[in-house]
Amino acid sequence: MNVLNLFRRLAAVALVISGSALAPGLAAQTPTPQELARVSASGSYLAARHANQLRDAPAAAAYYRSVLRHDPRNAELVERAFFSVLAEGDIEEAIRLADRLVELDRNNRSARLVLGVRALKQKRYQSARTQFAQSIRGPITDLTATLLSAWALEGANDSKAAVELIDRLTGPDWYAIFKDLHAGMILDAAGKPKDAVKRLEKAYKVDQNALRVVESYGSFLARHQGKEVALKVYETFNKVLPNHPLVTDALAKLARGERIPIIAKTAQAGAAEALYGLGASLGRRGGEDLGLAYLQLALYLAPNHPLALLSLGDLYESMKNPTMAIKAYERVAANSPLRRNAVIQLALNLEALERTAEAKKYLAELIAEQPTEIEAVVALGNIERAHKEFAQCAQTYGKAIANIAKPERANWSVFYFRGICHERAKHWKEAELDLKKALELFPDQPHVLNYLGYSWVDQGINLEDGMRMIKRAVEQRPDDGYIVDSLGWAYYRTGSYDEAVKHLERAVELRPEDPTINDHLGDGYWQVGRNLEARFQWTHARDLKPEPDELVKIDQKLQHGLVDETSAAAAADKSKKPGDGG
Repeated sequence: MNVLNLFRRLAAVALVISGSALAPGLAAQTPTPQELARVSASGSYLAARHANQLRDAPAAAAYYRSVLRHDPRNAELVERAFFSVLAEGDIEEAIRLADRLVELDRNNRSARLVLGVRALKQKRYQSARTQFAQSIRGPITDLTATLLSAWALEGANDSKAAVELIDRLTGPDWYAIFKDLHAGMILDAAGKPKDAVKRLEKAYKVDQNALRVVESYGSFLARHQGKEVALKVYETFNKVLPNHPLVTDALAKLARGERIPIIAKTAQAGAAEALYGLGASLGRRGGEDLGLAYLQLALYLAPNHPLALLSLGDLYESMKNPTMAIKAYERVAANSPLRRNAVIQLALNLEALERTAEAKKYLAELIAEQPTEIEAVVALGNIERAHKEFAQCAQTYGKAIANIAKPERANWSVFYFRGICHERAKHWKEAELDLKKALELFPDQPHVLNYLGYSWVDQGINLEDGMRMIKRAVEQRPDDGYIVDSLGWAYYRTGSYDEAVKHLERAVELRPEDPTINDHLGDGYWQVGRNLEARFQWTHARDLKPEPDELVKIDQKLQHGLVDETSAAAAADKSKKPGDGG
């Protein structure tokens, strides 16, 4: 029996074993060489599989490397190690493994893609094209190989053949914008403005809100047709998606009379753009693994590509890996227009790792540098709100609001969050004003409707309007357990207990792990005479670890039942108002 077959049997057995049973810390963090030396080949294989399931590429790569020492010619093991190393971002190691892979399996398309990218970086353009031609397999890889091959042709000073190659490619409708954008960028890099403008304009007409299309077209126009023509392109984008740092930077350069540089001046930069564009798109649409590989390859060609780094960090966030997200954000250059955005995200990921003091320090430094920019201020307020520093977060959001000259729809959340902080700090008058302002800016916003309506009903005021608001919120978010709970609790507070129970049962189905909702259902059951079920729900709510003050109330109900409507348990929950949003 070979090593891999043995490992497969062990893996099947391991399905009934938790990851923690493998060894202390396995697949939870990247192992040291000393730790790897103490783990058997089978243990390393199991740990690598477990790390893959956790999307922990560095740990998986380390364990697979260890396994390969025992079976270096096993194609499947080499391929597993290759993908883990590629996802980790160690492209040089991925290249070495790709060389081994094609020795073992000359038709391995993923290895051919990586070897082609290496050749392109080394300016061995014919070799790159040969490798890319062997990497084609489906719609994504067809497009990828074609664009990369076209940039290799441009590197060899054959832009005509490059564009012809792109134009011969057929496929889904969404190919069009990639084809026109890269054909235009290749012609621009080749110094053929008359042909370049036609393709860039065509891509722009397909989507005037695609950032890289706007930047490429705007840059071309600024260099060839003048400031005023370029301004129209950037300002059109700015009206739809205001204040994007790269567009703001371009507008500032135009205002100062500075030259806006070409985005892809070399074949390597162009190929990086192709890999970044496809990788970012794949990452947003559920193709995390391939998106990760493409973004890492883009950064191999262009190590300081700020958009690729931000996309990589965002992808790691979606994969619940804040440690790797932080590493990506740290790499964004200090002089990049996107550095501020990167630091804000870095701080939020530090907060996710419970490194709150560091997160606040980064945000405080950003605020000190540019006090009138509100993104960092809002991020700090969000952290304070998460830690229930309600008086402080109300002040922090207030600083952001003070810098909004004319509040618009996009600003609704700042007023909403400040309203939450005021309400939790027991400043209802101020809270009500903020919540109303949020609704004025964004009428029918479900979270605001829910919060304001819930608060009114709970206080016994504006009952008709409050109930209407909550119902409207439920219509928009019928599967939001917190909002459905609000409707049930509103019926409870108005004495419609049968109706309350119906909605509270639905809320528990949607959010079975929430102690507040289970507690509410217990109260509803008690009021309709289902006392045994009420005690069951209260017991369950207690076991779900509610806030300390709520735990006291639940224990009282378990001992004495629900005495009357003035009991603490029947009062609205202030520790976690359903649907307060993030």
